[in-house]
Amino acid sequence: MNWDQIAGRWKQFQGQARAKWGELTDDELEQVAGNRDRMVGLIQQKYGDNKADAERKVDDWMRRL
Repeated sequence: MNWDQIAGRWKQFQGQARAKWGELTDDELEQVAGNRDRMVGLIQQKYGDNKADAERKVDDWMRRL
């Protein structure tokens, strides 16, 4: 699975993202709209991660889908 596939079917993956990151709201995930950079920024903001850690977490999640 690559990010283009996730972005194309974002509505389907929102629930899985919400399960992984419980602090994210449905509204926040709607605003991400399948954009990887927005997702990384949201993880940084909500969990206090630096950019590299947030990118790693998002990429790990993506690979497990």
